[in-house]
Amino acid sequence: MQYRQLGASDLKVSEISLGSWLTYGVGVERDSATACVNKAFDLGINFIDTANVYGRGAAETFLGEALAGRARDSYVLATKVYFPMSATDKGLSRAQIAKQIDASLTRLKTDFVDLYQCHRYDADTPLEETMAALSDVVRQGKARYIGFSEWSAPQIEAAARLAGMEKFVSSQPQYSLLWRRPEEKVIPLCAASGVSQIVWSPLAQGVLSGKYLPGAAMPADSRATSTSMGQMMQNWLTPEILAAVQMLKPLAAEAGCSLSQFALAWVLREPNVASAIVGASRPAQLEENAAASGMAIDPALFRKAEAIVAGVRRAA
Repeated sequence: MQYRQLGASDLKVSEISLGSWLTYGVGVERDSATACVNKAFDLGINFIDTANVYGRGAAETFLGEALAGRARDSYVLATKVYFPMSATDKGLSRAQIAKQIDASLTRLKTDFVDLYQCHRYDADTPLEETMAALSDVVRQGKARYIGFSEWSAPQIEAAARLAGMEKFVSSQPQYSLLWRRPEEKVIPLCAASGVSQIVWSPLAQGVLSGKYLPGAAMPADSRATSTSMGQMMQNWLTPEILAAVQMLKPLAAEAGCSLSQFALAWVLREPNVASAIVGASRPAQLEENAAASGMAIDPALFRKAEAIVAGVRRAA
């Protein structure tokens, strides 16, 4: 496992990180989830990402229990705040940030998180209020650093201009061979500002594994057939996308790796990406994905892959 610096922080994070969206505490049976966490440590993965809203606290609760016996300095822990935890608890107001960080720390059974992230931008709360509240969280020792997910370039710039506030060190956008939107504005801006990318859905919800075949039934044990984990990936399951992904398989074979590893290595070719978040329901999946770290793949193969998928678009 290779490691990269997370923005202007002193955190070194594994190139492959373990996420918990739709999986731990929700869609994956507890023993399997625990086995995945243990395998992550065996593989050198030191970065674990979650959010308060995942399972309405269930993912954080599971991780708090799964990590309880490990030295706190042996892993980098990130969580998020913004989405509704109840009919009234939502957003990035000062009151909500103060309330939700304490609730997250309780569930995670820790005194601090290494990274506290705004899960989205809150247009209903003044940015100055949000940044002041996040700065308080850092200065109180409840988080070491702060980040954001899916903010626009103007929003990122506005936060950076505020004086006397803690600065963001991370951005968490969706980014993959099939979704390259951050390349236009967010990545260049962040690269110039000491902010690294921690990308989610680098395998497009598993579609870039190549296991979903156009015109064929979905594999019985796959995320696509799961009622708890498959609802967010339906837009990727178009015949056009699935056919294009199958055309990538010979390129991965030429590179001497699986298609999942090829797709993750493509994401990691970008210097501003510190880590690619993967989900796993079985330890073997994590083992395969972790092997993408440090892979040296001919850039010409990546260019061919980009050309193949350049014209495809997800359903919405």
